[in-house]
Amino acid sequence: MSTENTKNTGKKKKTKLRLLLLLLILILGAGGGFAYYYFSERSHAEKSVEQFLAGVQKMDFSLMEKHLQSQDLSALDAVDLRNTVYMDFFQELNQQMSFEISENKFNLSGQTAKVTAHIKYVDGSEIYQAAISEFLRQMVSSAFSEESMSSDQAHEKLASIMKEKAAGTKYKFAETDITYPVIKAGNEWKIASLDDQTVKVMSANFQSVAKELENSLSGNIQENTVDAVPAPSDTDTIDMETDKFTIHYTQHRVGKDFAGKPCLLVYYDYTNNGSASSSAMVDVNIQAYQNGKVCDASIPEANDSAVDNFIKEIEPGKTVNVCQVFSLSDESDVTLKANETFTFNDGKTASQILKIK
Repeated sequence: MSTENTKNTGKKKKTKLRLLLLLLILILGAGGGFAYYYFSERSHAEKSVEQFLAGVQKMDFSLMEKHLQSQDLSALDAVDLRNTVYMDFFQELNQQMSFEISENKFNLSGQTAKVTAHIKYVDGSEIYQAAISEFLRQMVSSAFSEESMSSDQAHEKLASIMKEKAAGTKYKFAETDITYPVIKAGNEWKIASLDDQTVKVMSANFQSVAKELENSLSGNIQENTVDAVPAPSDTDTIDMETDKFTIHYTQHRVGKDFAGKPCLLVYYDYTNNGSASSSAMVDVNIQAYQNGKVCDASIPEANDSAVDNFIKEIEPGKTVNVCQVFSLSDESDVTLKANETFTFNDGKTASQILKIK
């Protein structure tokens, strides 16, 4: 083939390419413009959710507000997310979050969209439980040491404990799908409002300081009847071991209280397994039941060093014999229930029957 024919063939191919491009432009001009607009708007709605969730990851409240139609982040305050004392803690947890858009139900005519994001985030439930329990123990210890503490100092102490517990824990993750209702406001697409699920993700399942304290304390309220206590066998004891302490029942006897009425004295060895000084009063919760009713705490008429040891702080690794005293109504059996103080519903529990007569 001659050089001239080759050139002519090349020119024909270029001409066909130009014609195809021109045809494509004409098609886009006729109907493609609408398609471009549709997909562009759809993309912007999705992008708004992505930017909002990027703000969640960074705890960037300004960025979050920018992509909310309501611009209302007050729900974050209910779980202390904007409390500066806890900011570093929550920022560390939220940086671990990841997400991807899994669905976009877009309605151009209604100028709305429902954008679903699959989110993986830190579940801090165990961190909070450990931190709140430790915080309450330290607060009780401080109170008996007559150490005063302001509200701000208490929050700072709790925040410090939370960060300490998080630092020594391998994160557990939870996953959820959140569908965000997105609307077009002016020239921008925005999420309608901040939802409860997103707050839960940001707080890593934290329920606020007040609520977490309430949950912990509720587990230490005395049961009014023995019905709520697992029935022990004759061989069961209150012996138990946790990461905070070990207790071992040694003996019990009947004596008289300061009013001359009969009382039960329960003795056990308490070992401090923790990393700081503590006491049986701070770590151990023992309740006594007789005839289906709770026995009140009592004070013996005679001095007993083991009774004093109940509130005595001892160093880690040390053991001391402790005595707790309960009122008696008659000579029927008494059921003891022992558990860790300031713990949640899944804490260890041990029971024992004591013969009085």
